[in-house]
Amino acid sequence: MDGATIGQKYQPDSRAPDLGENATIRSGTVIYDDVVGGDGLTTGHNVVIRELTTLGDNVLVGTNTVIDGRTEVGSNVSLQTGVYVPTNTTIGDNVFVGPHAVLTNDPAPMRTAGALQGPTLEDHVSVGANATILPNITVGRGSFVGAGAVVTRDVPPERLAIGAPATHEPLPDQLQGENRIE
Repeated sequence: MDGATIGQKYQPDSRAPDLGENATIRSGTVIYDDVVGGDGLTTGHNVVIRELTTLGDNVLVGTNTVIDGRTEVGSNVSLQTGVYVPTNTTIGDNVFVGPHAVLTNDPAPMRTAGALQGPTLEDHVSVGANATILPNITVGRGSFVGAGAVVTRDVPPERLAIGAPATHEPLPDQLQGENRIE
């Protein structure tokens, strides 16, 4: 759409983004150089996808979402409105991240210098609205993070993380199984 920037240079030798077939890029979106997007990439309005990010096929990046670069996103992923994905994050296949969820990568902002490492969301993870996942946390395959949860430690596969700080419980029957994101 008009008003989208595809190929924001961030250094002189950066290369234009490589987007797959049937991409829908809405106005206000900025996609930096050195981004690779699979077939069926769709953005909402005012999305930012920074350099050295790789996105699989059929990825939805919702309105006002920011992916801050150097991030791997699998296929069949839905990042809803206002999601923040920091540098050095890994998101698997068939993952849903609800509105205004925040992933973080700095364990001591402005206090100490150190490596930034975002969380890992394994395949078939669902994250509810307004959840926060702290740096270097792994949310295991098939797990569900409840709305508003603050995840401060790894979530084992197929568990429910709820509360602040989040506790881990067995998945209720209605949350069993894999995500079906198409």
